[in-house]
Amino acid sequence: MTSIQSNNCDTLILNATVFDGSGADGKVQDVAIKEDKIIAIGKLKTFSADQCVDATGLVLAPGFIDVHTHDDLEVFRNPDMLAKISQGITTVVVGNCGISAYPYTTHTAPPDPINLLGQETEFSFSTLAVYIHQLNATPSAVNVVALVGHTTLRAQVMADLNRPATPEEITAMTKLLRLALQQGAKGLSSGLAYKNANRAPTSEVLALSEELAEFDAIYTTHLRTEFDGILDALDEAFFIGKKANSPVVISHLKCAGKNNWGRAREVIRHVEQAQHSQEVACDCYPYHASSSTLDLSQVTKDFEIFITWSDPHPEAAGQTLAEIANHWQLSLYDAALKLQPAGAVYHGMDEKDVQAILSFPSSMIGSDGLPCDPHPHPRLWGSFPRVLGHYSRDLQLFPLAQAIHKMTGLSADTFKLGHRGFIKTDYFADLVLFDPLTIKDVADFSSPFEISQGIHAVWVNGQLSYQIDKNTIQPTRAGRFLAHNSAGDAK
Repeated sequence: MTSIQSNNCDTLILNATVFDGSGADGKVQDVAIKEDKIIAIGKLKTFSADQCVDATGLVLAPGFIDVHTHDDLEVFRNPDMLAKISQGITTVVVGNCGISAYPYTTHTAPPDPINLLGQETEFSFSTLAVYIHQLNATPSAVNVVALVGHTTLRAQVMADLNRPATPEEITAMTKLLRLALQQGAKGLSSGLAYKNANRAPTSEVLALSEELAEFDAIYTTHLRTEFDGILDALDEAFFIGKKANSPVVISHLKCAGKNNWGRAREVIRHVEQAQHSQEVACDCYPYHASSSTLDLSQVTKDFEIFITWSDPHPEAAGQTLAEIANHWQLSLYDAALKLQPAGAVYHGMDEKDVQAILSFPSSMIGSDGLPCDPHPHPRLWGSFPRVLGHYSRDLQLFPLAQAIHKMTGLSADTFKLGHRGFIKTDYFADLVLFDPLTIKDVADFSSPFEISQGIHAVWVNGQLSYQIDKNTIQPTRAGRFLAHNSAGDAK
């Protein structure tokens, strides 16, 4: 515990409406920071500080935790992490959807969807320890939490991903996973909907997940399908979690495809039923469009598909698949085939379903942004202010306290982030100061790189890292790697 020797501190935030991350209503309070910790909360009239911040009329919340990112390599590529810290995000969880930058080395183009993370020359992390070493040597502006990707494990030990792994390959993957867990990974992620993991049977994933319980680690999954068969896919995830005695997090829970529109309540009830007998949570993003690689199995006339990149036809980026198909005088499928490999935004969800899942008490907020995408989904830059402004304030879908809880305390508890996610004494000073009346996402599908409005200041591990009046990063990049079950980083 931190003991206060005097009433001197580094930073004193005065008269803020403090939402502590628990879901409780805000209270006008002062918060004192010394080094990397919060040392006092309340009416701190006797305190002196090197820097005083008048936060009258502003909300002070724990730094937002983006539980679903693909920032594995972005933290090195663009360590200022402006897309995230400008939203108030102080911690990112990497390694989602079965793809992580570790343990993986390659001399050829990485397979789909690992290619979403970066180019082959960027994959040089034979172990998680090597990744952590580079992160410590060149810190980013945000904290990093690591999951290990199932597809990455497959790609590291298998030449042909279009089949189940052999017992020998499963043994090799298990050893890699276990080593990563020993080195500080939070758990295992899968992306079973993707071609290069879809041939993996449940038994393959289960064999790996059996390593998790010993480390009190979690299993996150991009379900085998988010379309018509979503209930069966959920049951597979619940089965794996229960057999492995591990908490389950459903990635970007949604009702994808026109046939699924209107099923959100049914899906939520299915999750709630599982919660009676095991730990299950989910994350979601506040948009009714998804984004990933261009999947031939998802090509349809039912909704718009927007092409964000194409290796053989880069000139096609920024157009809809229908426009490209018409120009080439091809069917939608043949045009998509000609574009491969490529990326796309799928406008394949119903807004009412999105709102229902956002309102689900167990849902956390994750951006699922793709930083390598030349024309990214606006969720990369706008997810968190969009929840606070559009959904909480404007539509009054849920109170501000609940919105903040979904981004902070709930996420910290689910991912076992000790002494983070709440504004409490002796907790790490990851904090965001924002105007609840003006906070708003500005990025959209036409202009996706826009900085959100209303975020006034962000502190990471006690260091001022972003200010609204500068729209720039401060000189200090104070982010850390948050190893699982390490002192001070796990309860």
